[in-house]
Amino acid sequence: MGMECHTIEALQAASVSSNVADQRVIAGVIVAIGILALAHAAVTWPLFATVAFFLGGAIVAFVAEVIAIYRGWLEHHIGPKLVGVPLYILFGWTGLVYIAFRVALLVTDGWIAVATAGVIATSYDLLVDHRGVEDGSWTYSDDFPGPRYRGVPWLNFVGWLVISCITAALATPFL
Repeated sequence: MGMECHTIEALQAASVSSNVADQRVIAGVIVAIGILALAHAAVTWPLFATVAFFLGGAIVAFVAEVIAIYRGWLEHHIGPKLVGVPLYILFGWTGLVYIAFRVALLVTDGWIAVATAGVIATSYDLLVDHRGVEDGSWTYSDDFPGPRYRGVPWLNFVGWLVISCITAALATPFL
């Protein structure tokens, strides 16, 4: 039995180590997508639109995450963090919303594109957010109000819609 116990402990330790490595790879990919989106915007958009979107969007996302963290609704488990917010999320947020906005701009413009980008970005989150919960990248508190979809509170999706629209709207006056 002693040998079996050590084997189980070794397997559990390997699983945790593998999970941490996987989370870091995912965080790296998210940062790369954000950097590529920023580079694309820098060569295709006016400077003020790029700055408003990426800097303004990162600030909006950061403030929203801080509010959720300080209300005790959300805890992130991947660093490095600033006031509880993983820095890679700021790249991912703006990168994803940028891609959603550019797709929306292919078929419409103005405020309809802003709303469409919000729906696209929120749809993406609806498909993947539960994976972050399942793999331990973040945890939603049981105190987070309202119903859940695959372990993710519905208010998270409302937040994604609102904040995605705000982020896209920041660039709209400059395009």
